Amino acid sequence: MNKLILGRYIPGNSIIHHMDPRAKLISSFYFIGIIFLCNNWQSYLGMFLFTMLVIFLSKVKVGFFIKGVRPLIWLILFTVTLQILFTSGGTVYFHWGIISITEFGLTNGIFIFCRFVLIIFMSTLLTLTTPPLALSDAIESILRPLAVIHFPAHEVSLMLSIALRFVPTLMDETEKIMNAQRARGVDFSEGSLIQKMKAVIPLLIPLFVSSFNRAEELATAMEARGYQGGVGRTKYRVLSWQFTDTLALVCMGVLTLILVYLRA
Repeated sequence: MNKLILGRYIPGNSIIHHMDPRAKLISSFYFIGIIFLCNNWQSYLGMFLFTMLVIFLSKVKVGFFIKGVRPLIWLILFTVTLQILFTSGGTVYFHWGIISITEFGLTNGIFIFCRFVLIIFMSTLLTLTTPPLALSDAIESILRPLAVIHFPAHEVSLMLSIALRFVPTLMDETEKIMNAQRARGVDFSEGSLIQKMKAVIPLLIPLFVSSFNRAEELATAMEARGYQGGVGRTKYRVLSWQFTDTLALVCMGVLTLILVYLRA
């Protein structure tokens, strides 16, 4: 369970760490959007090189990003397998009934695998280099113009921040419950798939109870401190847009032009 990296923050002193969280958030979503412009190996190679450069600048070990992929590897492989088996076009290497392995299927499967990995890497980079509270402030700042239509930007950012913050906590709690079950003789690694699923079911009840208790304690603490939402509240952490943030968005624009050129 500790392999789940989403929501964990690693303190650092890199350029990426010091960027404005708004710039990192916008750049991450923009990166996820333009990745769908890739349609050949040259464009995916360029995206991988760009991602590796950003990871190098963040001074975060690549192992953390690989750990971010591991929990989703079966979902990725399942999606890639469906793409390979049910995509037609090009040279046919194998055919049986409705299942066929073709040149286009293999190519699209590899591209989808690269797309998943790149998206997970960039999402992981965002959470590893940005404190949850800073990420919450960035979301609220970006959504603030929607206040003219009475959109609850502060409440939405607070919910996202709490959810992101408690992902590692819930994973640690799950690990403790699993260790307690192992001490009582439960083996989560043996048996068929159905038996493994049945062994996990006893974890759900104490995990849900613990989650609801934490939610109630958090609500009580917020109420005791007089929390009333974002109206009239001042900011302890003031966001500051710098030259490096503008440069990051310019780099994303240049990357987009390169991808458009490689598509031609």
